[in-house]
Amino acid sequence: MGKSNLKIVFMGTPEFSVPTLQMLIENYDVVGVVTQPDKPTGRGYNIKLTPVKEVALKHDIKVYQPQKLKNNDEFLNEMRELNPDVIIVVAYGKILPKGIIELPKFGCINSHASLLPRHRGAAPINFAIISGDKKTGITSMFMDEGLDTGDIINKYEIQIRDGMNAGELHDELKELSAHAIKDTLQKLEKNEITREKQDDSQSTYAPMLTKEFAHIDFSKSSTEIVNLIRGLNPWPVAYCLYEEKKMKVYEAEEYKNSTEMYKALADGQIINVTNEGILIKCGEGCINIITIQFENKKVMTVKSFLNGNTIDKSILN
Repeated sequence: MGKSNLKIVFMGTPEFSVPTLQMLIENYDVVGVVTQPDKPTGRGYNIKLTPVKEVALKHDIKVYQPQKLKNNDEFLNEMRELNPDVIIVVAYGKILPKGIIELPKFGCINSHASLLPRHRGAAPINFAIISGDKKTGITSMFMDEGLDTGDIINKYEIQIRDGMNAGELHDELKELSAHAIKDTLQKLEKNEITREKQDDSQSTYAPMLTKEFAHIDFSKSSTEIVNLIRGLNPWPVAYCLYEEKKMKVYEAEEYKNSTEMYKALADGQIINVTNEGILIKCGEGCINIITIQFENKKVMTVKSFLNGNTIDKSILN
């Protein structure tokens, strides 16, 4: 089969968007790509292209990087000239104004990384794990002026496996996004699209992650803490303070044995340190911390860390 004649403008920015863009380039007429402005990064503040821009340039597709979308007549006119049949949006990073939403013949279709209306917002992948969800997925939807509030076209589910972290879930969902958009566009071309209003009463919000949010509160249950650690790996990474030094926690598990004997201990108390990990008392239950990183040190297992260091039985906070 040859390419579809459907004219598409793609809007996306991070690595998550790339598989969907690559699928569109292979199967459709991508007439333009819109991505966030390039930003300086690292110690040298070198300008780094967005992952989406890198792919677009490799395929000689015109790239647009407006600083703002609202009240930007120049950008709106550029999009009008492209005259897309549909705009596909995957993790672009800005809310689209009415003028852009209403521009394409078939509207703007978004691939959102949750089963809407659950986890609207900037960090749905992380909050699916932090919330202890057993499943998540991709929702293809028509965009409106709200935050992930538009009509649902279809949902594509996957299971969240025990121990899975946000990085692993991200990598599965970015591939599922490409499948979801391909399936959705095929339905669009066959005039088989159905629309389902979202039930706002069932919505939850997944706000942008901050480093402050990553500070572990050991008064919470072992389940909540392990979910937080999984949900913030690989970024921004959950952390606590060990003797006033920041200790990032990349991996931990719930302690399966009875914790009754530790009930009188303070939350955050280190109970034991072995090659298997650091056993910590929580508000409910205990966790075993397996992989850590101190500032200016490599990420390593507790076993590796103990080869040249010691950890005293103090209180983590």
